[in-house]
Amino acid sequence: MRRNVRSRLLSALIPLAIAGCAEAPQGATRAPAPRAGSAVTVSGLEDAVTIASDRLGIPAIRAASRQDALRALGFVTARDRLFQLDLLRRSSGGRLAEVLGRDLLEADTRQRLYGVPQAAAAILARLPGSQRAALDAYAEGVNAYLRGAQTLPVEFRQLGYRPEPWRPEDSVLVVLEMFRALSATEDAERMHTVLTRSLPKGVTSFLLEDTDPYTKALLGAQAPASPPLPVEELRALVAQSRRTRAPSAGVLGEDAGEAPVGSNGWAVAGQRTRDGRAIVANDMHLELGVPNIWYRAELRYGDSELAGVVLPGVPVLIVGTNRHVAWAMTNLMGDVMDLVRIEVHPERPDAYRTPSGWERFDVAQETIKVRGGPDTTVTVRRTIWGPVAPRPLLGGPVAIRWTALDPEGVDLGLLEMDRARSVDEAADVVNAAGGPGCNVLLADRRGRVAWTVTGRMPRRRGLDGAVSVSWADGRAGWDGYLPPAALPRVVDPPSGFVVNANHRMPLAEGAPVLGRDYAHGYRAYRITERLREARPVAEADLLAVQLDTRAEHFGFYRDLALRALGEEAASRRPALAEARRALTAWDGRADASSVGLPLLSRFRRALADEVFAAWLAPSRAAEPTLELDLPDIDTPLQRALDERSPDLVPAPEGGWDAFVLAALERAMTTLRQEHGARPLDQLEWGAVNRVRIAHPLGASPELAARLNMPDEPLPGCGSCVRLASRRFGASERLVVSPGHETEGILHMPAGQSGDPTSPHYRDQQRAWVDGRPLPLLAGPAAHTITLVPERR
Repeated sequence: MRRNVRSRLLSALIPLAIAGCAEAPQGATRAPAPRAGSAVTVSGLEDAVTIASDRLGIPAIRAASRQDALRALGFVTARDRLFQLDLLRRSSGGRLAEVLGRDLLEADTRQRLYGVPQAAAAILARLPGSQRAALDAYAEGVNAYLRGAQTLPVEFRQLGYRPEPWRPEDSVLVVLEMFRALSATEDAERMHTVLTRSLPKGVTSFLLEDTDPYTKALLGAQAPASPPLPVEELRALVAQSRRTRAPSAGVLGEDAGEAPVGSNGWAVAGQRTRDGRAIVANDMHLELGVPNIWYRAELRYGDSELAGVVLPGVPVLIVGTNRHVAWAMTNLMGDVMDLVRIEVHPERPDAYRTPSGWERFDVAQETIKVRGGPDTTVTVRRTIWGPVAPRPLLGGPVAIRWTALDPEGVDLGLLEMDRARSVDEAADVVNAAGGPGCNVLLADRRGRVAWTVTGRMPRRRGLDGAVSVSWADGRAGWDGYLPPAALPRVVDPPSGFVVNANHRMPLAEGAPVLGRDYAHGYRAYRITERLREARPVAEADLLAVQLDTRAEHFGFYRDLALRALGEEAASRRPALAEARRALTAWDGRADASSVGLPLLSRFRRALADEVFAAWLAPSRAAEPTLELDLPDIDTPLQRALDERSPDLVPAPEGGWDAFVLAALERAMTTLRQEHGARPLDQLEWGAVNRVRIAHPLGASPELAARLNMPDEPLPGCGSCVRLASRRFGASERLVVSPGHETEGILHMPAGQSGDPTSPHYRDQQRAWVDGRPLPLLAGPAAHTITLVPERR
């Protein structure tokens, strides 16, 4: 869903901005920064605060209290990212169309139907006093900058509006936007439900297996058995597809088989380092854009010293260090959303069945303002379980039960990480916190490491959450959330390290089921392999692991193609001989210079398109809009292809080899359409793997060169440790040992500032592309300002 919003956002901004943005005066796009050494008055401030920014624009905030530090954080974030702050709260609150036009109406409508603005207000009202005070302080800092801004960022000027003052509930909206990016599993549950109701049970179990061979190797004796290959059922589905001539396009989602929104994270204990220090490494994988989703910051107040990244709009260090404990996060792939099948009264469409009898839908009207057009009114219907989803499922309505919309499910408990002094204390904090579900990797100054999880996890009864069912008779539902003590932990493992790359983790017998649709285990396997080989390790060694481009999981497809592409076939058709040379030349990596991988990548996709389309014809008949968006397409695909049976795939009359070669030729045709007549055995991976990191205004040729990051070859792949695909990549790379922050590493794409005329707009990009370390801590001050309290 997040990708669709960003696409519409780019489209909507272009016509509004082209006319004047390209000609905006170079020196007048942002409010002028306060002069070095100057003082700025901030409402609510208790004592003076200094903000020293280094050569990269990284602010080092020095304050007497947490509240004052967060006021300063709000101030500098608004200074550098004001338009991003406004877009984040508008995107979450369903208010983009009022400034960007009708193209964003669909995205706004979904947020209003979900009731996100109301949820944010209810969550804010329930927050503990210390958390509410933190949000108040942050808002005061943002608004202090707004009040003093003589010239607004160019985006506001071109769009013709002034941002409203920041409210504490706006920070909650930004938190809910991150929930949407990480835990909105509506599409996954729709897919699971359609497959379960339209395919034989054996085929569904086979397709949805969430433990691939690499994960099994990591789990060892704890690995579950694979479901049997449903040979007869697949043969029947392929035969049916041939009879009905089911279309072979559109079944797989655009990013099917690529890594989901997730991350790599690991912690190495002191027993494996040169001097007993424990080290955390983290690279969080998200859709990339300009400015980057993270904002670097260093805060010192009282006896707390924090360094890492924050989410603009939220006064919480997401990953980083407090000099006693360092922490990293990866997406848990947790299941915190259910689609509740609604049983509508057969004679009264305004009523639905509940455990207490028939109830009327709670109906309200939401008005969405639309730039350049009339306001739009949408009807919102709510049930006792949550809002009615915008789309029906298999012809019937469903309600959304989601942690993010529950005032008891969300808080800012991670604020307390500033006081954690050991992995045990840190685990207690994250287990009790109510943010999006994440794996947390921890290290402390004593050389200890741990893994645990954060976020509220539903306690289900009568269902497992995989598919949509009715809750009307009361047998299915949620009974609150798991207590923090029930969440799993691994502390000081014998191996001396813990790793998570969004894969299924080994859990003790009887541990609660937290999620499904885990990522393919290759990244975790490769990281584990590298860590086992390395001893002793230092920060630079772990950055090298983050940059690993080994892609041996593609070897299956190379071997498959080469078996079919014998000397005879290659001699008969020169184009196949070229393909054979390309595949033979592949070096097993996803480096920018790797030859053969472009063909392998397209070949894998061509095989998957054909095979899954044949298997899923009944599912597409039941739900024509279905897209198979499995995080792991390789396990079911490779298990079927290993059989080398033309009856399990839509093979032509020529049999198995003809099927493989036809897929290979389709891949070759696609590459030639994309890259011209360049010989495939000379086509390097860098010509294909180019991540587009764009500003919202940067989709037009007139503005792209000025606003976007350079379009250049990038190592890595969608399933490599160095993850890089068309839109996704490492949104930061962090390596740090608590107590040794001066040797810590942190870089990210683009830079600190959202101002294209700022020297800090793109000054971290080169280090990010090249994998060159930048220091975690801010360097010597290049610019200092002081925030002072209002005179009383």
